[in-house]
Amino acid sequence: MATERKAVGPCAMWPEDSAFIREVLDRIGDKWTVLVLSTLGERTLRYSDLMASIPGVSQRMLTVTLKALERDGLVERRAYAEVPPRVEYRVTPLGRSLQQAVLQLSQWAVENHATVAANRALHERIGVGRAGSRAETSASVG
Repeated sequence: MATERKAVGPCAMWPEDSAFIREVLDRIGDKWTVLVLSTLGERTLRYSDLMASIPGVSQRMLTVTLKALERDGLVERRAYAEVPPRVEYRVTPLGRSLQQAVLQLSQWAVENHATVAANRALHERIGVGRAGSRAETSASVG
């Protein structure tokens, strides 16, 4: 007779309909969200300054990310009726409550990128799990 499995970890504390929580985690765990929030910090920046400060982000991805952050109340957009038009972004109080975690995540990436890169290189050379075991076994047998 099979035993009933019980959920463990953070998901065990979530309501049964937890799709919205996963959506929020998708938003705050996105690399562009992390980079936008950590770049903004306590500053108010123009779109062009954000674009120049985040290497690799396309205009489309920055726009999509900023719109999603604004929709979720993490970033405020302010447009000025000037010629040429000026648009500025800043983090809201809700966004600031998330910034510490985002900055810690960014710092972890900075501190551990060399180790992760070495692990990836090792994986490319020998593989991991069953595929790696088969490669090592066949090499030693042959």
